[in-house]
Amino acid sequence: MSFLFAIDPKTEETIVSASQPGSNKIDFIERISRHENGVLFDAVITLTSITNADEFDIKIFKAMDKVCQLIYGKHKEIV
Repeated sequence: MSFLFAIDPKTEETIVSASQPGSNKIDFIERISRHENGVLFDAVITLTSITNADEFDIKIFKAMDKVCQLIYGKHKEIV
């Protein structure tokens, strides 16, 4: 399963969703407040900024996405 990340700037939360490989369906997983996991929040901010770059680089995006996946995985182990 691949996790998808977004930021809700109004509530300062990381929104975590998931999608099965090859599926167009996205399932909501949870919202994590910035205060609960600031490292994940900042990583997703960076991931988002990479997508908005004038010269988008897919390798950098995939590397940062992997970082977000790892941080979220660690978060789930702790919680």
